[in-house]
Amino acid sequence: MPKSAATQRLKPRKAPVQRRSAQTVEAVLEAAAQILETQGFEGYTTNAVAERAGASIGSLYQYFPNRDALTVALIERETGPLLADIEAAALLEGSRDCVRALVRAAVAHQMRRPELARLIDFEERRLPVDERDQRLGDRLYAVLMEALTVKPQAPELDDASEVALDLLAIVRGMVDDAGERAEQDAAALEVRVMRAVDGYVSLSRRDSGERGAA
Repeated sequence: MPKSAATQRLKPRKAPVQRRSAQTVEAVLEAAAQILETQGFEGYTTNAVAERAGASIGSLYQYFPNRDALTVALIERETGPLLADIEAAALLEGSRDCVRALVRAAVAHQMRRPELARLIDFEERRLPVDERDQRLGDRLYAVLMEALTVKPQAPELDDASEVALDLLAIVRGMVDDAGERAEQDAAALEVRVMRAVDGYVSLSRRDSGERGAA
């Protein structure tokens, strides 16, 4: 199936307009989240979601043409708090404060509902949601670049773009791996990730080579 056609299949049939319809959609999304958390993919069917939401299967299909479309809407909902945290981090003045806030946002996204986050990560790799991921990645990269180059106390780096990309990979890898291991201590994970981030930034400073040679 062409990518454009596959993407079209994942779009909601219609957006809720009235308050009651919005409540129905939210109930369906929360039911989908709870089923994924408690039963995994095996129990994740549109019939099961509709039953848990207290809605008819016809009502579900009014908004979501298939299970994958429902999953994409759930991914969008779960990404909302992460985007809000990224924008809040962007408003912080200090370089390291901004970086720490971004790390905290990534950890919170994983730990808020860890089992759901783990399964959603799997679905994001399966479904054609590249454009959404690109928008999120671009915004995260932009905020991190500002922290590394513009904000007060920004480190002096030879290649800030390379450092930013490496930091994103470090944070993503550590946080995703913690999710796979079902870690639940967000504070401890944040400390470990910041230790890795600080160490990498320190070694990437312009004067790090001179210090190492001394």
